[in-house]
Amino acid sequence: MKTRNKAEKGKRLATEVRRQLGAEAMTRFLRTLPAFRIEADIPDRFRDLLDRLDRVENEEAGWQRQ
Repeated sequence: MKTRNKAEKGKRLATEVRRQLGAEAMTRFLRTLPAFRIEADIPDRFRDLLDRLDRVENEEAGWQRQ
């Protein structure tokens, strides 16, 4: 019984963390931090890879919300 409660609690916590990390306010905040800022002068191939990663993440997030 306790194991199931722990698993459910962990699942709820993971869902809440994902929700908060995906929030627009969090995105704006992270962009102000130097470690999360995208450099303007990165090579095109890296920018293309980042764009591709964004698309895949957005598609996956949309699938999980359904």
